[in-house]
Amino acid sequence: MTRLLPSDDDRPVLVLGPNPTPNGGMHLGHIAGPYLAGDVYARYQRARGRKVIFTSETDDSQTYVVASAGREGITPEELCKRSTALIQEALSAIGISIDGFGPFDQTYRATVLQYFGALHAAGVFRLKTVRLPYLERTGEFMVEGLIEGDCPVCLTTSRGGLCETCCHPNNFDQLIDPHSTINPDDKLTYREATIMVLPLEEYREQLTEYHDRLAEHRRPHIRQMLAELLSRPLQDIPITFPLKWGIDPQFPEVPGQVLNAWLELIPAGMFTTSYAAAKLGRDTVPGELWRRSENLRIVHFLGFDNAYYFCLPHIAMLMAHGDKYVWPESIINNEFYELESSKFSTSKGHVLTPQELLEEVPRDVARLYLALTAPEYQRSTFSRTGLDKMAEERLVGPWNQLAGILAKAVANAGGDAKLPVSAGGRQRVQLMLDRFDLGYEMPTFNLNRSADTVLIQIDRLRRLAVKLDGTSPEDEPEAWGDLFCQVKALLALASPLLIDLVDAARGAGVFDELPEAGPLVAGAFDLTEVTAFAPPLLAAAG
Repeated sequence: MTRLLPSDDDRPVLVLGPNPTPNGGMHLGHIAGPYLAGDVYARYQRARGRKVIFTSETDDSQTYVVASAGREGITPEELCKRSTALIQEALSAIGISIDGFGPFDQTYRATVLQYFGALHAAGVFRLKTVRLPYLERTGEFMVEGLIEGDCPVCLTTSRGGLCETCCHPNNFDQLIDPHSTINPDDKLTYREATIMVLPLEEYREQLTEYHDRLAEHRRPHIRQMLAELLSRPLQDIPITFPLKWGIDPQFPEVPGQVLNAWLELIPAGMFTTSYAAAKLGRDTVPGELWRRSENLRIVHFLGFDNAYYFCLPHIAMLMAHGDKYVWPESIINNEFYELESSKFSTSKGHVLTPQELLEEVPRDVARLYLALTAPEYQRSTFSRTGLDKMAEERLVGPWNQLAGILAKAVANAGGDAKLPVSAGGRQRVQLMLDRFDLGYEMPTFNLNRSADTVLIQIDRLRRLAVKLDGTSPEDEPEAWGDLFCQVKALLALASPLLIDLVDAARGAGVFDELPEAGPLVAGAFDLTEVTAFAPPLLAAAG
């Protein structure tokens, strides 16, 4: 074998996860989409020996924080602090390998202000007088997460600014019959306000060319959304709002206003990239690693409900900076994940957190099942019955039978033995590597397929082991060598998903024959012989 995998793009990779809003903890619906996908992709890139930065941080400026804090009767600052701890705990519990979870601190704010300030100085923004919902009782404008009504495009219930269902914007006074999300009985009126906006229509040609060029790196739902939005004039994007909560950009034309929190997320990514890089041993100025000279490829994982901002306004603002920054290459969305076929609902108590699930289910079982059922192209659901059935029939049971047969073979051979690997065995390993690469790599990345491929290969190798059971490596050295080599390859290929099993295998020396840079670097499985080993077992779900 001269080739390891079909994809050979060894550029450094920046993996961006969504910035969670700190208005509560995380449930499995959050984890099963972009966070697990980002983690699996980042782990695979590391296994390929590539330089990776995987990063995120909380989105403290969101009005959703204000609304949630108002309903709880606490300050937004208190809610952010409590929620950030819960979010980090959930990510750590399920094994999301973020290299640096950035703090919402003064360096963050300075990065955001510098990013927006450069565009303001260049005359990118425009002043515009608009009508906004207004609460007479408190004398406050009500926008974004502070209001709710009917979407003017698909008519479903929507918060202000953006509909989570159709992903169309509903800026200014477009929401139908809006009401307060803090106190629905409050009567809203409308008042005019002069704010800063981004004239998105001016970037139509650039945006169209950009997305057309990278169409294979967009899933069908995003491509549909882009086609819908680009078939009509693009709306002006509010850059500032007359609110109290948020970052004051100090634009003299709109004193006392704050930045639209949705638009902070690219400079937030620049800040967290620098923060995470420092954790990995490279000190940089925020934004430096996003410069084109760094030749990073950016992969962005997000829910479909966030896709509008990341596909249009955010890209337009990067374009407005000229050729200074690299633009995201892959924008990979997911749909909604449900709990037992009903929407996750904190208010109704219909939630399941990673911490709660892991009290009863081993982490590898949870991760594999979440990947298998992740809502990649349509809504999907978590089922505890389904998880238990998958674990017993497809994962834990078959793997432990396979591991038991291999352990017996090692014992019968009197310890670790060197076994030959045939050309046919190496060819089968190459086919495994190629197959997994389709699910792990861009633009064909797919959690469902990757998880299913793990299960398919476990069963295939279990059946091979059953056929060899009763013979010894001394009697059938090549057949056993081929089997051990394929199991070793499967462990390496399952490493982005079955993290605890693979850590146990690594600790037992299973990967000692492979390059230190990563078990899947080029040439790693050009093995003519393999050392027999007893694989670790998987724990069953409780």
